[in-house]
Amino acid sequence: QNSFHYVDKPVLSRVGQSTILDILIRENVSFFFYSSDTTRNPRPGEVNGKEYHFVTREAMQTRIENGDFIEHTEFSGNMYGTSKEAFQDVQAKNLICILDIDMQGVRSIKRTDLNPIYISIQPPSMEVLEHRLRDRKTESEESLQKRLRAAREDMEISKYLFFVCIKCNKNELFKNINLNIILSSLSF
Repeated sequence: QNSFHYVDKPVLSRVGQSTILDILIRENVSFFFYSSDTTRNPRPGEVNGKEYHFVTREAMQTRIENGDFIEHTEFSGNMYGTSKEAFQDVQAKNLICILDIDMQGVRSIKRTDLNPIYISIQPPSMEVLEHRLRDRKTESEESLQKRLRAAREDMEISKYLFFVCIKCNKNELFKNINLNIILSSLSF
């Protein structure tokens, strides 16, 4: 059963979002996915500038100190951040910038003058999420447990922050995400 709850005004967070983002961007020429900067190593098949902008810890730390990020966080020993300059470049092209950030990033963005729409895409259950993560075979047990703890916290907090999609039928999911993005951008 689909479960959609619209609560606030997008930014995407966790769980199968890569597939969803790819389809949203492919089907909506006004959407642009911004790849965060990160200090983590690329996974097999990842391309610098597509999934992430892979940078050194030193470069990332310098940019954080210079205030070059809208938001930044550290998770499992890796740093992640959204570049102000890259975000402004997308805005200058009149595109809708879609970010893939965690709840810490959402909190940071809520402290800015940006007025985004927040969307949390969640798995049908924690068991399904754990199964998906284990099947990817990209996580150590320690890293996997950290990701599961973070996902539990994010799922609980997101109930109070924004539109929540419990992942189910893809067509219905995309239709509802698109509808909420459009409705949220209208002024009444």
